Amino acid sequence: MRVWDVTEYGTRSDGVTNDAPAIQKAIDDCAAAGGGRVLVPAGRYLCGTIELKNDVELHLSRGASLMASLNKEDIRITPCPDGAEEDSGYFIGALHVKGVSITGDGEIYGQGYKVMRDDGADGEWHECPLMVDGFRPRLTYFEDVEDLRIQNVTFRDSALWTLHMAGCRRVKVQGIQILNHRRGANNDGIDPDSCQDVVISDCMIETGDDAIVVKTTKPMTERYGPCENILIRDCILASHDSALKIGTETHGDIRNIIMSDCIVRDCSRGIGIWVRDGGTVENIQVHHIMGAVRRYANSGERSFAPDWWGKGDPIFLSATFRKGSSGPIGKIRNVYFDHIRMDAESSIFLRGEKESNIQNVYFQDVEITMKKQGTQEAGYFDEQPSERGVYAHEIPAIYAQCARDLSFQNMKIHWTKDRHASWTSGIQTVDCQNIRVEGMVESVEEPLR
Repeated sequence: MRVWDVTEYGTRSDGVTNDAPAIQKAIDDCAAAGGGRVLVPAGRYLCGTIELKNDVELHLSRGASLMASLNKEDIRITPCPDGAEEDSGYFIGALHVKGVSITGDGEIYGQGYKVMRDDGADGEWHECPLMVDGFRPRLTYFEDVEDLRIQNVTFRDSALWTLHMAGCRRVKVQGIQILNHRRGANNDGIDPDSCQDVVISDCMIETGDDAIVVKTTKPMTERYGPCENILIRDCILASHDSALKIGTETHGDIRNIIMSDCIVRDCSRGIGIWVRDGGTVENIQVHHIMGAVRRYANSGERSFAPDWWGKGDPIFLSATFRKGSSGPIGKIRNVYFDHIRMDAESSIFLRGEKESNIQNVYFQDVEITMKKQGTQEAGYFDEQPSERGVYAHEIPAIYAQCARDLSFQNMKIHWTKDRHASWTSGIQTVDCQNIRVEGMVESVEEPLR
């Protein structure tokens, strides 16, 4: 393989000079020659937007740090699909190409801490989303890329979405680390958006917003179709929101998703599935997951990013109207959970609407321990974004409303002796049809100190 060394193109690697023009010239020359490896040796390279081209592997050596400029004039501006920002841009990306790779033991560094601050909005807790001041680009953006490979690299301190893949096909993300601020707003880990045939494996993700988010935003699903055939395995996921989130953007269908053999570490939610925008989410399988979910403090009345979504729910399925919308809602159906072990503070939650029942959901060999873990009191359901939002409610271990064809087999529910007053029964159902429960065991155990 032919190698293009960026230092031969005049990079300064001093962390001050914009090295993007030199690195981009190396990438362009590599692509023009038919492809190969662009080598970034150890050093600190401050850069504006870098665009990868056909058959180019960007290889970051150990000790190499590509640092994202936070000056708007250095960044290629693109719309932010989820509306979190009026406009945004990306640091490293590729558009409408094939055979792109980012590899190596170096890092891609977003400098997100420079635009985040603790405004004390949650009082003494220091847990709510941080306030943001200033321009913040996505750390990466890949649109309409075939045969995309991201391997071993560390992504650190993203100011916005970290690894955003839109309309990509045949994607492998393996062995990466994402180390973001645990209170960063909108700093999602990995976002497959209207992608097909994606494998995410052996990753460690620590972030404020959702760790992995499978979605179909309106502009991307209109261009590239559904999000389907996604395999997530052997990952450790830590977040103040969900470990795995499907939705809320469901303008197109999402199907054939498998998540297995993962650890969920102190998230607000374990696995969450939302439909809000008319799409169908179906054929989802989640198995061999263990970990803990808890409730974090929110910022109350602040208009910007006031809340983490979730109150310590291990599993959450929600089909309802988006706030301010009259529909259509969409559908959730054919979802399977097995061999789940989770410490939790709120319910396994399923709620649809009469217009959109949740259908065909199966639970087998699921063990939930209801245990106080966080700083905040239990006793609330959280259906954001919806008209119901967050509201007080008693907390059974399992809650289902407007759902049909549910199966619970070999369920174990453990309650600690110091259980919260809002924690009530094992299972509560409202307006549900055809529920089968085979082997549900409840026990009370001493709290762990």
